[in-house]
Amino acid sequence: MDRDSPQRSRRTPRKPDSAPSSATGPLRDTIATLQQQAAQLQRVLDISRVLTSTLDIDKLLEVILEASAELTDTEAASIMLLDERSGDLIFAASTGSRREDLAGIRVPIDNSIAGTILKQRAPLVVGDVTKDPRHFGAAAQKSGFVTRSILGVPMTIKDKPVGVLEALNKKGDAAFGAEDIQVLTTFANQAAVAIENARLVAALRKAYQRLDELDRRKSDFIAIASHELRTPLHLILGYASMLQEDASGAAKAQLDGVLKGAQQLRALIEDMINLQHIDAGSAVLDASRFTAAELIESVVEACKDMAEAKDQTIHVDLPDPALAMVADWEKTQLALNNLVTNAIKFTPPQGRLEISGKLVGDEVQVCVADNGIGIPAREIERIFERFYQVEPHIARKYGGLGLGLAISKSMVELHGGRIWCESAEGRGSRFTFALPAGGPKQPKRGTTPLRM
Repeated sequence: MDRDSPQRSRRTPRKPDSAPSSATGPLRDTIATLQQQAAQLQRVLDISRVLTSTLDIDKLLEVILEASAELTDTEAASIMLLDERSGDLIFAASTGSRREDLAGIRVPIDNSIAGTILKQRAPLVVGDVTKDPRHFGAAAQKSGFVTRSILGVPMTIKDKPVGVLEALNKKGDAAFGAEDIQVLTTFANQAAVAIENARLVAALRKAYQRLDELDRRKSDFIAIASHELRTPLHLILGYASMLQEDASGAAKAQLDGVLKGAQQLRALIEDMINLQHIDAGSAVLDASRFTAAELIESVVEACKDMAEAKDQTIHVDLPDPALAMVADWEKTQLALNNLVTNAIKFTPPQGRLEISGKLVGDEVQVCVADNGIGIPAREIERIFERFYQVEPHIARKYGGLGLGLAISKSMVELHGGRIWCESAEGRGSRFTFALPAGGPKQPKRGTTPLRM
């Protein structure tokens, strides 16, 4: 028996100090509580995904209200957002009420439950609002909802107050617990981020709408102004030309000045009209075949007097005089003319311009280079913008509306081409545009059609 005893002790397990059944109840309760908390946090995560994908503020507030009531097992919820200008809280939404019904209801920061929550940046539970003098009942009076108890938590983003989220009336008149406070606090911070994002998007949309409206008004002004100016300008040019034929001496010189000013005004009006056609989508390409030499020579001839007035020289470099282009003659000529007149304008007297054309791959590239004042590096990205000029408007020296380069860019892009600038301040600029050698590319849907 003595030899068998150790063998039996190895086979027979020793009883624990306490019975397993006595630990089963508390353990089961703990597991159930943890599972409930995990499920609740998972629900918070699921709702957060919805929040981050919702940018409509009204729909977002509705989601927040429903989720707050669900997570805390309450009858209703309300949201008050901070008005940074006045410092008051404003009702944004409440369960069972339309947002417009609550508009304008302000909750003072001092002596209110919501204000206390916001100032202290801490949750607050009010078990019986009838016994709390801080209860603000204006919203309840409008909605008809009777509030008995409140769990309120601050909505913040990196300690910046956004508002207050409240859960109202725990179902079954139960008391709010620590779990309710924790889950609503976590959810409120996520809701604050979602609301701020929605506000930013709404502000951005409003800004874009305002810009669109300003752009429309600008286009209307250009259309009206260019139309109204053309008729009197034609009369001025006609009479000035007629009088100039018979004038002499000082009178002739004065009339020359009148004609020069009228011609400058006509050039400005033509820029405005071209811009109007581009905006209206009425610019249609009428493509034909011509040589780069013909294009450059026509522009040099048109700009010759302007260059000679500043004692500038224009050099033409064409390695292949027969280099052909397929493009809209008038629009390509306008694009090049604007580049050349721009170079003349910003090149000092006795300066030099060089105009060249060559075939690079499947593109015909035309370049206008000068030894003028150049463009600061920080300005190059903006020079093709409409109405943009490098010089300050209050100290303008060179004149113009700042449309020439923008129009050149539009004319080139109508052909499916591209345009760019290389410049060094004080050393001159080089503008180049490239057009498809085989003719204009078909425009994308919604752009100007081609007429071949």
